[in-house]
Amino acid sequence: MAQHSTFPSDLPVPEDDGACSHLPGKSLPPISLSSTSGSSTAISILSGLVIFFCYPRTGAPGETVPDNWNAIPGARGCTPQACSFRDAADELLELGVSYIFGVSTQNTEYQREAKERLHLPYQLLSDEALELQEGLGLPTFEWEGKKVLKRVTLAVVDGKIEKVWYPVFPPDKSADQVLQWLKTEWKGRTGTSTDAESDMQRNFQKR
Repeated sequence: MAQHSTFPSDLPVPEDDGACSHLPGKSLPPISLSSTSGSSTAISILSGLVIFFCYPRTGAPGETVPDNWNAIPGARGCTPQACSFRDAADELLELGVSYIFGVSTQNTEYQREAKERLHLPYQLLSDEALELQEGLGLPTFEWEGKKVLKRVTLAVVDGKIEKVWYPVFPPDKSADQVLQWLKTEWKGRTGTSTDAESDMQRNFQKR
C-alpha cells in the first residue's frame, strides 16, 4: 500500500484549462449516488455545507502504479488525497462542514474496500453511471477505455456550488486548501434551506 499512500516529487503539475469555470453557482442535479454506507445519497437535498472531492481512482492493494498513469497531470495521488480528508475530518466538521464525500467513477464494492482499508470516517459515492459528471459537466479523462473524473473539490451549500478547487495539486494538500478557505473566506450560510429546518432552529431558540 505504501506506493499508493505516497507519490513522486516530480509529477507533472496540472494546469487550469478552464473546464470548471462554469461550476460556481450551479445547482447539483437531482440524482442519488450509491454510497459505501450501503444505501444511496440524494446529493442535491443535503442541507448545510457539503464538501465533495472528486478523484480519478484509488489503486487496489498490490496494484503497481504504471508510468503512463504518473505521466497524466493530476492523475496520481488519490489515496493521499483521501487520507488528507480523513486526517482533517474533525477540524472540517468543527468549522461548519456538515458532510464530506469522496466521489469517483469506481463501483461501490471497490470503494468500500478502500474506505475500510484507509479507515475513512466519511462515505465514498460512486458516479459509475456518470450522472453527476454529465449533470455538472465535470472534466474527465480516459483510462483503460473508461472515463474517470479529473480531480476537483466542490464546496456546496444547500445544493448549490459555492466554491471550486481546480486543479487540485498537490493532492495530499487538498483538505488543507478547504481548511484555509473555511478559516479565511467562508462566512457561513445566509439562511436555512427548508421550512422544516427553519422550524427546527426556532424550536432550539425557544429552549
